[in-house]
Amino acid sequence: MMRPGVILGMIGALSMAGCQRETGPGPTEVSGRLFVFNYRIAQAHYMITLRRTAPLPDPAVAVTTFEDPRGGEPLVTRTKIFPFWDTIVLESPPIHCVRKDRSYRVGIRILDGADRLVQAIETTAVSTVDQTVLTAKPLVVGPGYAVNPDILRADGSVDYAPETGCPA
Repeated sequence: MMRPGVILGMIGALSMAGCQRETGPGPTEVSGRLFVFNYRIAQAHYMITLRRTAPLPDPAVAVTTFEDPRGGEPLVTRTKIFPFWDTIVLESPPIHCVRKDRSYRVGIRILDGADRLVQAIETTAVSTVDQTVLTAKPLVVGPGYAVNPDILRADGSVDYAPETGCPA
């Protein structure tokens, strides 16, 4: 049986600390940095939120570069920013090998419709736990959130199969 504290830790978005550097005053500011560990689907990803502080061009996009915790090339996303958004949420694709207390780089470039730079932000994200809190396979299955039988050991305990191929 899983401890309630472990379940709550996996359910919630975990807080992070970080620094922020910008090219100058811009139309947004970083308002949140999270690693989200989703036990339901056994995935983790970055979530960075920006608060709008001034008007943005329409159209505008955010090109976000996330350091890949597994190593290798950074993960890059392109997110359209809608004019009515006061909060802009930037999420990475699924990530692996997140380590507790390690800083991961995130770069954000806000571009106008002609891909001209409006604002650049460099920040870091730090997780308070590492990815070993997630099972290798989804914890639950089906609409009733039944325990996934593929993650149970013979004694009924949960198999937190560690990620392989992670840098030391």
